Amino acid sequence: MSKIYGDFVAVNDISFSVRKGTVAAFLGPNGAGKSTTMKMLTGYLAPTKGSIEILGKNPGDHGARLELARRLGYLPENGPLYLDMTPAELLAFYAEVRQLGSVNKAIDRVVAQCAIQDVFHKPIGKLSKGYRQRVGMAQALLSDPDVLILDEPTSGLDPLQIREVRKLIRELGEQKTILLSTHILQEVEAVADSVIMIHEGRLVFEGSFEELDEDGDGDIERRFYALAGAPLDDEEDEDEDEHESEAN
Repeated sequence: MSKIYGDFVAVNDISFSVRKGTVAAFLGPNGAGKSTTMKMLTGYLAPTKGSIEILGKNPGDHGARLELARRLGYLPENGPLYLDMTPAELLAFYAEVRQLGSVNKAIDRVVAQCAIQDVFHKPIGKLSKGYRQRVGMAQALLSDPDVLILDEPTSGLDPLQIREVRKLIRELGEQKTILLSTHILQEVEAVADSVIMIHEGRLVFEGSFEELDEDGDGDIERRFYALAGAPLDDEEDEDEDEHESEAN
């Protein structure tokens, strides 16, 4: 699939798959095209070229949207959260939109999973970014979906919250198919079964975490920067030293 805006190619002919019951990390530096890809996968954006299939359905097909809304959970990088609502009101609203049965049971489940009991009746606009992220995760889990698409799920969280969310993702990954975007290598190592990496809108790697460590030396950071075409800090320092030597 590709996404093109005028002369700018945001996503350039990428193709990948995620096995059922696994957690795949969608890795890449900021601006690589991760969020654009996520929006196409969830039907928020239509690809300029190519096709998408999730659970045997095309998310861009109007007739499939309600079923996918129930079976696919999506956490965007920012929102959508209605800041004047409380988490209680927001979750009830999404439950109605998705036409869920057993609404109270579903809400109780995600409130416990995401630990938002203490802010359940507080306006979202007055919550910290970390709590807003948890509320966003709760709405993504509300329908107990088969597939979860999470865009930077630990963004804005403190270290303890990050550990809790990663633990939740690992637990959910035993039963669900999860694609999460991140630019954090430690996130990949902590939760992922496989890695999909893009750079400047192009697919540059697809495989296991072990395959990403092609030299077997555990230096995933070096491999990441090599695929992203960016120098490591020590290489930058060496270049600076060379320039200083030439100047002298």
